[in-house]
Amino acid sequence: MLRSFLFVGVGGAVGSMARYGTSYVVSRLITGPFPTGTFIINIAGSLLIGILFGLAARNQWLQEGGMLLLASGFCGGFTTFSTFALENVNLMHKGQSVMALVYTGLSVIAGLLLCRAGIWLTS
Repeated sequence: MLRSFLFVGVGGAVGSMARYGTSYVVSRLITGPFPTGTFIINIAGSLLIGILFGLAARNQWLQEGGMLLLASGFCGGFTTFSTFALENVNLMHKGQSVMALVYTGLSVIAGLLLCRAGIWLTS
């Protein structure tokens, strides 16, 4: 159990630092109103977690702790959008496309509303 927490913690720390570094570099290279850094991070994280999920079926190391380190840890620290994308892909793969649409819609709408509520509560 401790090993699992350490894998997630180490991966999360590295993922968080990678997120900050990526955002920092992109914001210096590309300016404008579109959140390019976050967009790049989110799509890169989605690609990475998909690759990891695909490799996990054929790779014992990923099954034994690598997914904790890389998917839950790194991708979780880098972006939670990657997990959200994987969950929706899994729902669609199971034939639950309506549930995937509901999950996506509710997540986006609730996320935006609650973010606004949090700003309102603290201003």
